[in-house]
Amino acid sequence: MLEIRAAQRPDASAIQLIYAHHVLHGTATFDTEPPDTFFWEQKMAALAARGWPFLVTEKGGDVVGYCYAAQFRDRPAYAPCCEDSIYVREDLRGSGVGTSLLAALIEASRAAGFEQMVAVIGGAGPGSIALHAKLGFVEVGRLKDVGMKFGRHLDSVYMQRDLRG
Repeated sequence: MLEIRAAQRPDASAIQLIYAHHVLHGTATFDTEPPDTFFWEQKMAALAARGWPFLVTEKGGDVVGYCYAAQFRDRPAYAPCCEDSIYVREDLRGSGVGTSLLAALIEASRAAGFEQMVAVIGGAGPGSIALHAKLGFVEVGRLKDVGMKFGRHLDSVYMQRDLRG
């Protein structure tokens, strides 16, 4: 059984391990060096101070995925628009964890006052595109060959979902 809740400081080490795997082995993120646990503690604190959601999901007491939403761009006119980030432990990808997490993030982002959510899908990963489409996102653009990782040129796909209805 999955439990979704607000992230807490002790979750930072599990979040760091999940993200590090994606940095070192995947193309969903264009980071090439995994940030440390302190980075994640600071990220959680910064989002909490703004009233923005940072969620984790637990299975059997272990954090197996996380997600958060932050303003899409720093300029004031972008205030009603957020960007989501979502990562699931590698052995549970495709198991429904991401669907549950993203659904909870959509609701939490709406409650935080966001009206639009944008997904920037690095590497144009088909699993992430399918996850977002399943929850009502539509593709609104593609940037071709904007990333280089593991010796490959990578696209970024932009998807968007209205949170107002």
